[in-house]
Amino acid sequence: MVQPLGNLYIIAAPSGAGKSSLISALLGLTDSKRLNHPAQLSVSHTTRAPREGEQDGTHYHFIDIEAFEQLIKADAFYEHAKVFENYYGTSKAAISDKLQQGIDVFLDIDWQGARQIKAVNPEVVSIFVLPPSIEALRERLVGRGKDSDEVINLRMEQAVSEMSHYDEFDYLIVNDDFEQALTDLVSIVNSHALSMTKQKICHQSLLNSLIK
Repeated sequence: MVQPLGNLYIIAAPSGAGKSSLISALLGLTDSKRLNHPAQLSVSHTTRAPREGEQDGTHYHFIDIEAFEQLIKADAFYEHAKVFENYYGTSKAAISDKLQQGIDVFLDIDWQGARQIKAVNPEVVSIFVLPPSIEALRERLVGRGKDSDEVINLRMEQAVSEMSHYDEFDYLIVNDDFEQALTDLVSIVNSHALSMTKQKICHQSLLNSLIK
């Protein structure tokens, strides 16, 4: 059996839909063999300074602005953006290295980044996560206890704008019941690993022996 390449996944959602929690839970399932492939979250490059407890290569690849701009000129990123004077980007080489090892890589990005990546890599699998209702989304944002009413209202406006792009993605998950949403996410990942294209590569020797 040939070790197939890993798969690249995009997971996007409005703030408060539970995307980060779903990704964390998904990656925590690898040891229980509920995923067909080893998997990890993509580590982005950034020019911002590390925060307390953050480690280079684990949370981000921390580089200076000059180095980042050189990488932009070299077309080294799937996507990149400048947010509050700091650059953030997804390295083509870093992801390719993991995929070559048979590791599935998950990108936690917005619809704009997803659009950029799909233009470069049409084979990427994209998943959009929705809240069960506008009311539930607001309750989750309020429940965090981190933002003022003004900020929450702004986040709600942004969420509506983001959700209008749901149909640009391959799969849609409604995060009403968290365990069901996680089961749906696992099903998407495992079913893609069993696609004809992937299975032909993985079992080429067996197929040749069966139908020669």
